[in-house]
Amino acid sequence: MGIIPNKEQRVGIFIDIQNLYHSAKNLYGARVNFAELVKKLAKDRKQVRTLAYVVRSDPSTGEEAFFDALEKSGIELRSKDIQIFSSGEKKADWDVGIAVDAIRMASMYDIAIIVSGDGDFLSLVKYLQWGLGKGVEVAAFGKTTNAALREAADTFVDLDSLPKVVFKAPTKTLNKK
Repeated sequence: MGIIPNKEQRVGIFIDIQNLYHSAKNLYGARVNFAELVKKLAKDRKQVRTLAYVVRSDPSTGEEAFFDALEKSGIELRSKDIQIFSSGEKKADWDVGIAVDAIRMASMYDIAIIVSGDGDFLSLVKYLQWGLGKGVEVAAFGKTTNAALREAADTFVDLDSLPKVVFKAPTKTLNKK
């Protein structure tokens, strides 16, 4: 059924940038308009904190301009450098950092909005709901969202259904509903 949004609710928004970036790129060859996405998710509720978790890999790729644009739109950044192992394997995830911040800041908000389809957040969602009594909304691309995460959320926002709000300069045709 979901939680009925109201203007008195305080929301904390936690954005897994890597998850959304790669999903949008792989599904649609497009980019996410994060500023518009945040407005849509907040629904005129009180935004206590909006955090985006980014990985710095190569400054020559223009990522700094992207990070600056996120900050100018009022999104706080948490960043770390990509890890490159001797085998050449690269690792860049923020799962634990997002979970720690969501739990640490829980007294500040009524509703946590987890912007990721990563099933690793299932335990976080359940703990916020049952351990801390918080409402949890998950926003992600339905086509790439873990089914258990989707079911556990009080509300699931399918970004596949919001192409005009979510995408910038799509290079593939989006499915219209």
